[in-house]
Formats: sequence, C-alpha cells, structure tokens
Amino acid sequence: MRYWHPLTGAVAEKVKAGNFDEIILLPLYPQYSITTSGSSINEWNRQRARVGSTEVRQKIVHHFYDNPHYVDAVVDNINKTLTKSSDVQPEQIHLVFSAHGVPLSIIARGDPYQRQMEATVRSVMERGRWRHPHILCYQSKVGPAKWLQPSPNETVDSLASKRVRHVVVIPIAFVTDHIETLHEINIETRHRAQSLGITHFEMAGGLKDHPKLIEALTDEVLKLARED
Repeated sequence: MRYWHPLTGAVAEKVKAGNFDEIILLPLYPQYSITTSGSSINEWNRQRARVGSTEVRQKIVHHFYDNPHYVDAVVDNINKTLTKSSDVQPEQIHLVFSAHGVPLSIIARGDPYQRQMEATVRSVMERGRWRHPHILCYQSKVGPAKWLQPSPNETVDSLASKRVRHVVVIPIAFVTDHIETLHEINIETRHRAQSLGITHFEMAGGLKDHPKLIEALTDEVLKLARED
C-alpha cells in the first residue's frame, strides 16, 4: 500500500528475497489514471529498482472497468441498496455515480480516466436495466486547478432544485470503504442533501470481497499469467 503497511518498499524487498520468475501487478483501481494506478506503478518501479529486483519479469493489469464480473458486482451492489427504497417508484430515485476527480489538465494530456469512467457507468446502467435517472459526478477536488465536473455538491444542489427527494449514491471509482466514501459522501454530502430537502439518501458500500469482484480480479490475473 502507499500510505499504510505493508508499504511498497517492504513488499519489493520480499519479492527480491522470493526469487520469483514473474510478478503481476494488480492495482485495485477499476479505471486507469496516471494519478492513481500510474502513480502506484511508478512507486513500485522506484522501490523495485532500489532493492535490485528488476530482473524479475513483470506484467501489469492496467484496468478492469470493462470486466463483466466487475460490472455484475456493481449492479448487484446497487440492487441491494435499492431494496431499501422498494416502496418508491423507480423514476423518483436518482442514481448518483460518484468518482474520484482528476484535474482537467491530466485529461487533456490523454489520460483515459474520464473515458473509462463514463464507459463504466454506461455498462452498469445497461446491465442493471433500471428505469432510474442517473448522473456521474466527481468528488475530492483539491487546489485551484479546474477538475472534472460536476461535483457532488453541485449535483445535489441541482437535484434538490428539481425537487428530487430520493438519491442513491454509488462510489463507482472505489472498491473499498474509506474516508472519501464514509465521510465525504456518507456524512458531508448526505448532510448537504438533507439540508436542501432530499429526504431519502442512501450510499452503496464498497464492493470489498464481493464474489463477482474476486472473479473479475482472478480473470485479469489469469489472462496475463497465460501470456508468453
């Protein structure tokens, strides 16, 4: 991990000691961005060079946003969350897909993150076959630079102005629960939404160890392992 144990450097040392023929890097970001997967891979390569394990053959899973099992996991997670609103008409519940934002300058340089994120949402909506309206927003902006929009605040402001009262937020860029979902969405955005008159606010939790997510990761690793 980048900011907790086991840290990248410690794992690089274990790989060095393990005398492996091949390693496969599996970043747990469904969509690729140089700011996320790319940054983690760069750190791995720095630590790998530091400990002298560069002779080990290396393969990388760059993304898995389009893996059917991953899409199924997201759909199942949304369906479970929607059961909490079974007494509400589908067209009254707005699905808000919330992804971690990145600066527009990164996208302008060819980063595929926005394109892959939009493709993820399309696949999930097609697979889910819901009648719910939906929107994709981007959270966690820092600094003065322009980032992908709309933000969650802009999104709930707009929905509230249209008298939407039922919202389900799906943290689509994350597979686990952490401060950006549990606090930023489920506390801060929830509070803002409720203060604007949105009476029903639900957040789908992270996929965590969802069996379909594990199938997707297995698929991606085995595809690389079979390549010469």
